[in-house]
Amino acid sequence: MSYETIRCGIAEQILTITLDRPHKLNAFTDTMRRELIDAFDRGDSDDGVRAIIVTGEGRAFCAGADLSPGADAFDIDARRAPVKQLPDGTVDYTDPNVRDSGGQLTLRIFKCLKPVIAAVNGPAVGIGVNMQLAMDIRIASEAASFGFVFSQRGIVPEGAGSWFLPRIVGIAQALEWCYSGRLFPAQEALAGRLVSRVVPPDQLLPTARALACEIAERTPPVSIALIRQMMWRMLGADDPMEAHKIDSRISYRLGRSADAKEGVMAFLEKRPAVFKDKVSADMPDCFPWWTDREYK
Repeated sequence: MSYETIRCGIAEQILTITLDRPHKLNAFTDTMRRELIDAFDRGDSDDGVRAIIVTGEGRAFCAGADLSPGADAFDIDARRAPVKQLPDGTVDYTDPNVRDSGGQLTLRIFKCLKPVIAAVNGPAVGIGVNMQLAMDIRIASEAASFGFVFSQRGIVPEGAGSWFLPRIVGIAQALEWCYSGRLFPAQEALAGRLVSRVVPPDQLLPTARALACEIAERTPPVSIALIRQMMWRMLGADDPMEAHKIDSRISYRLGRSADAKEGVMAFLEKRPAVFKDKVSADMPDCFPWWTDREYK
C-alpha cells in the first residue's frame, strides 16, 4: 500500500516507519492515524518483521495535531460529523465519532506483537509524544524536545496518555509536565525517564537499528511477543497472582516448544540458537489471555 503521510521500509527484519510530512513538521492528521494503524497491522502480520522503529522525516518527530483548521481544530462536531444525541438531548458517547483519534493509534501500538522503538529525531509535541508512550523504548537525538502541551491548548492529554505516562515516569513527573505544558529538552526527558538514551543526531538511527538488530538476531519472536504483552498488561494488574497465573500457563506451553528445546541445546553446545517458531502460527493456546472468561 502506498501512503500519503508516512513511509515504510523493511531491512534486516526491521520495519522502519517514518512520519513524512516534513513541511508540516510531521503534524498528525486523521490520514496519518489510519496509515500508521495499517502499517502496524502489516508489521504484526509479517513474520519477516522482528522489530519496528518509528522516526520522523526532517527536523521534527511530530509537532502534534495539525492545527490548520484553526479554532475548530479540536471540535469533533466541526471536523468530522455531529455526534449523535440521545432522545433527551444529551450526547451519545457510544458514537464512534467521539473516540479520540490519537487513542486509537496508541491502543493499536499497545497491542503490537513486535518490539517498538521510537527514534526521536526532533520536537515531539502533544500526540507526537503521546504516541511514543505505547512504544517500548524511546531513544532521543540531542536535537529532540518534548511537550505535553495539552493544558496550554485548553484540552487534556489524549492518546491514553493519562494511563501510560504515570506508569513510565511516575505520577509527580507526569503531572509536572502536563500541568505546565512546557517544552523541555532531551536531557530533561532522560533525567525524567521518558527516554532511555540521548545520542548525537547522526547516531540516532544507527543506535536504534543496532538495538533492533540485536533483538531480531538473537531472540525468538514468540517469546518476545509474549514478553511484550505480559509486561504491558501486568502494569494494570492488582495483584502479583495475576502475573503468576499467566507466567504458569505460558511457561507450561513454551517449555514444550521447539524454541525452548533449541534455546537449551544451543546454550549447552555453545552455538548460536536458530529459532523457528513463528508469531503467526505458534503462539500458545492461552494467548490472548485477557479475552479468556475463565482467566478473568
